[in-house]
Amino acid sequence: MKSPFKIHTNSKGEEIFYTGCPDLDKLEQLSFGAADVWHSSFEQGYKNAFPEIVYFAVVFSWYVHDFDDLEECISWRINPNNFAVRKSVWEAIGGFDNELTNESLQALDFGYNLLKNSGGIPLYVKGLYKETTNDLKSITAKERHVFFRKNFKPEHAVYMNFRKGFWKVSEWDALLEAKKYEIRNNYPLIAPRKLNEIVGKPSVSYIIPTMLRQDFTLTLLEDLKKQTYLPSQVIVVDATPEDKRDEQLYNEKQYPFEVIFNWQTTKGSCRARNEAIELCSGDYIVFGDDDIRIPSDFIENHIRLLQTYKAGACNGLDIRADHQKQTLEDLDIKLAALGNARWKVGATPNFSNANSCVKREFVSLLEGNDINYDGGYGEDGDFGMSLVKIGVTVLFNPFAANLHLKPPAGGYRFWGNQAKILGKKRKQQPWELDTPVKRIRPVPSPTIMYLIQKQFDKSAFYEYRVKYFVLYFSKGKVWEIPLKLIKLPYRILQFNKSVFYAKKLVALGKRTK
Repeated sequence: MKSPFKIHTNSKGEEIFYTGCPDLDKLEQLSFGAADVWHSSFEQGYKNAFPEIVYFAVVFSWYVHDFDDLEECISWRINPNNFAVRKSVWEAIGGFDNELTNESLQALDFGYNLLKNSGGIPLYVKGLYKETTNDLKSITAKERHVFFRKNFKPEHAVYMNFRKGFWKVSEWDALLEAKKYEIRNNYPLIAPRKLNEIVGKPSVSYIIPTMLRQDFTLTLLEDLKKQTYLPSQVIVVDATPEDKRDEQLYNEKQYPFEVIFNWQTTKGSCRARNEAIELCSGDYIVFGDDDIRIPSDFIENHIRLLQTYKAGACNGLDIRADHQKQTLEDLDIKLAALGNARWKVGATPNFSNANSCVKREFVSLLEGNDINYDGGYGEDGDFGMSLVKIGVTVLFNPFAANLHLKPPAGGYRFWGNQAKILGKKRKQQPWELDTPVKRIRPVPSPTIMYLIQKQFDKSAFYEYRVKYFVLYFSKGKVWEIPLKLIKLPYRILQFNKSVFYAKKLVALGKRTK
């Protein structure tokens, strides 16, 4: 690093290390928020730097590509000459890796692992630094391969060489040179902050979409009755068919909060959530599946975390049950088994409608869920990434854990499972629109393909396509390759069919009703 750290001590006595010349008044305010590192590197040549990261992550990481037109957003692409970091975080991580001799790559490595592995939050802030000089140092093939060697499995480096050009001797030489370096096995975790007590009396709306699971819904409602911080409102949207429902099971008068029971007449979990969102009056909205169990401090810890970190949304800890009869005592055992690995708060790389909490103002900005996903998959990731794209920091919340029972029957996947069927028994899915599936079943799911085309650019989709077929051949046993070659033309037809439906959904645009 060219410049030694200077120190800013904020009004709460916390020390912030910084390089360059930041706006200290702005840094003071930022230091009270969720982030651990702050920079303005987009204006300094670092935006979308180190594009080779795509050979590891392709598209299923929200932060592979930097975002456009935002005043603040998550970005791990740090300029070492113009950034600020909490002293406690710098010391917990151990600073830059000195085995990486390229100054720019040191900072990129620090930011990437802070975000991905250590539970830290690197934040781009427009205007924090006025400096606009492009001082990104060129990264050589060897330096790039050392980064891959330290952070990823060897096959990712091999894949990168094929994408760069398998005939390039220099790339293979660099790969061999990088083998002299040790693979990282342990990443330090940043300790979560102590959660503040809830300030004020924020109201909470809890949404439960359900289908063919009235018994599980009633159990969840009992858990909600025992919350240390009660929701002000619970909205149940139930799609159970008339001939399989028992309307007498639902009695809104037996709960210490407002409960609204609505029988869904449309199809799809996204439509169900949107119907519920329209009825929400809370300051926060908690999204939950119908087949979860939650401890008594669940809602309280969602609100405390968001208030402590001054964040707009969080994704709770979703623990899979071994079977549907397990209880909250089993959840305690599973959480204890996680040990210190549980305690990771940072910018989450995904989103779950089974356990999440979002300020209602941001849900309103998005106008709810995109119903183009009904009958398929990917709606959770789309909603989470849409929040990130409007500048919301979505945190991971290990304090708010649930036990996900995952019963074998019921739920909204009842409709989506029809997508695997061909012929007369198949029930048309919403994403098929005016072109029903006939002889060729689209694979991957058209809604996953829609997610990629909606949320990422053309280059990311191209990389996804290449890697999809590389994995098709590379996964499994070697003796299966001849059979895979025979099946390849049909697999290409399936992929193209999926793209066909995705493009129709893209042309249709986001829909919420």
